[in-house]
Amino acid sequence: MKAVLRTLAAVVAALLVAFILVVAVELFGDAVHPLPKDFDGTMEEMCRHVERYPAWVLAIVVPAWGLTALVGTWIAQRIGNVYSSVTVGLFLFAALVLNISMLPYPVWFKIANLVVIPAASVAGGRLAR
Repeated sequence: MKAVLRTLAAVVAALLVAFILVVAVELFGDAVHPLPKDFDGTMEEMCRHVERYPAWVLAIVVPAWGLTALVGTWIAQRIGNVYSSVTVGLFLFAALVLNISMLPYPVWFKIANLVVIPAASVAGGRLAR
């Protein structure tokens, strides 16, 4: 029972840290490419906003999201075990797939993230061992 609780605690702690890091990346994005003043929050407006992201901002976001995955899986592995790390990695990968499937990011950005996030997740788990 102790191992199960530790695994669960590791997942929760790692996802909390990952959430904080994702929010930090999004705050950076908002600072350098803010939403328009008349933004109403519709999906159509969000898609137009994402289409206008400067390439240099997206180029910074890829390693930042990769670092988020690395840190999250590292924390999960250090506190818990390999199951914790894999669970966090899968959650982050699922969130990535949902994000890039909903928004019109450039193809290079989608491919880069589909490579970087899993690689960083594996690296985070291995570094913690």
